[in-house]
Amino acid sequence: MIYTERKLIEKVIQMVENFEDEVVEFKEAKTNYSFKDIGKYFSALGNEANIRDRKEAWLIFGVTNKKEIIGTEYRKDGSLQRLKKEIVIGTNERLTFMEIYELELEGKRIVAFQIPPALRGIPTTWNGAAYAREDESTCPLPMDKVDLIRSQVGVDWSKEIVENADMDDLDPEAVNYARTLFIKKQKASKKSTEMLEKMSNIEILNKAGLLIKGKVTNTALILLGKEESLYLFDGFIPRITWTLYNGDGSAKAYEHFDMPLLLAVDKTYAKIRNEKYRYIAGQQTLFPDEVDQYDPDVVKEILNNCIAHSNYQLRGKINVEEFEDRLVFINEGNFIPETVEQALEEGYKPPYYRNGFLCHAMVNLYMIDTNAMGIPMMYQIQRDKCFPLPTYDLEDINRVKVTLYGKILDRNYTQLLHSNGDLDLHTVFLLDKVQKKEVISKEEYSLLRKAGLVEGRYPHIFVSYKVANMVGKPVEYVKNKGLDKDVYEQLVINALKTMTNAKVSDIKAVLEGALPAIMDEKQQTKKVSNILQAMKREGIVNVEGTGHKAKWMLSDK
Repeated sequence: MIYTERKLIEKVIQMVENFEDEVVEFKEAKTNYSFKDIGKYFSALGNEANIRDRKEAWLIFGVTNKKEIIGTEYRKDGSLQRLKKEIVIGTNERLTFMEIYELELEGKRIVAFQIPPALRGIPTTWNGAAYAREDESTCPLPMDKVDLIRSQVGVDWSKEIVENADMDDLDPEAVNYARTLFIKKQKASKKSTEMLEKMSNIEILNKAGLLIKGKVTNTALILLGKEESLYLFDGFIPRITWTLYNGDGSAKAYEHFDMPLLLAVDKTYAKIRNEKYRYIAGQQTLFPDEVDQYDPDVVKEILNNCIAHSNYQLRGKINVEEFEDRLVFINEGNFIPETVEQALEEGYKPPYYRNGFLCHAMVNLYMIDTNAMGIPMMYQIQRDKCFPLPTYDLEDINRVKVTLYGKILDRNYTQLLHSNGDLDLHTVFLLDKVQKKEVISKEEYSLLRKAGLVEGRYPHIFVSYKVANMVGKPVEYVKNKGLDKDVYEQLVINALKTMTNAKVSDIKAVLEGALPAIMDEKQQTKKVSNILQAMKREGIVNVEGTGHKAKWMLSDK
């Protein structure tokens, strides 16, 4: 919990009076204190708090072990709060202080570090080692305590009963919506719903897996809880934060969506500017496809997965970051399949669910699918649009970042998918990595090269636009002969509408896949120049400058 000044003073006084407490440590720290030792105490006190089922532990500066309040000058320069970020570097699970307080007792400055308990099943470590308290110092965590903490691994946080919570703490609108969704789910399973419709809300929520014998669980509170019931989480706020960014990366707007998260999903989606996006997927048409930048099913799948698989014991929030051409979703907790490739394997089943009780309830409310089909489903939707696949950034072991693109990145990739609808999802996944300039293995490169899907010298490879072997002789003929004059002109017009002005080399890059394949580079450049000169004579385009610096643009007529 977060303490007010009055409550904190009462808490510290109480801790001083009850000195013999394994989750409290007092240090004089008159002017300074070893950062390394702070890290060791963070580990030791967090582990003791876990073992004793405490919600917090404390490291207090400015008090001696004889209960004498002497005050401290530690980090009085204003850098105290930076410790929250600094401590993360040495801890596992990205743990840091819940809060760092400065207060005054008997006219003396006191610094109080509020330390979270070790996560269930995972001892808190500092620089790779787990510590425990030993008199006024620290020592390696004994094996019996290591085993005690590790034995908790089967505990499901989402299944725990929330003390002092009841149905009055749940949002009526969210409860009614959950009721409707659960009955709809049962009906879809061809189960009788007539009896369900007569049941009370408590009975329905019991059956849906949100309550346990009528008692409110963490799952029920997260999905259905009233916003004003946040206090029941003791300072932690289950929250989705949407942030809109300008083109220069600065934040333009933001909004928080707190409990009930069942309703927050649609509210978050409503904030996203899901504009229409027009693009030409195939080489043999001038009629563009028009689609939503972001498929609603993909957005909600990612967002619901953030809710289902977040590690809530890390006390983080879910972030949805909206840029001009992409969405980025971030949640705390490691990626359970470990790699995306594993999740794409046929018949893959996750080894466990971090929040099993929560996941089961979300399945019953049509929010997620536990058959491990979420990622393949999203990839297939993007593949059908000939769009880039969602990118999973797993560099931070305790955080998952997913980027969903709202535009095409590589025309060759888009045309390749449009030309061949039979490519398997794993091949598309590899091609997607190539278009994003991500390195694939030499074996994977060889397979793609043999199939004629990529070109270049490893590892500097790119998606091939040469698709004649895949779609038959008509395409091969067109690629060797080239397209009609009117087609080239329309492609140039479309390009200049997007780019405003462009050099010959820029326009050549746009037309590259449509220029005659039998021409060499010099001949193709000459052909592009001839097309532009003809369009200039017709009054369609204008040019500023000469030679390689010349820039072409649409005329104002």
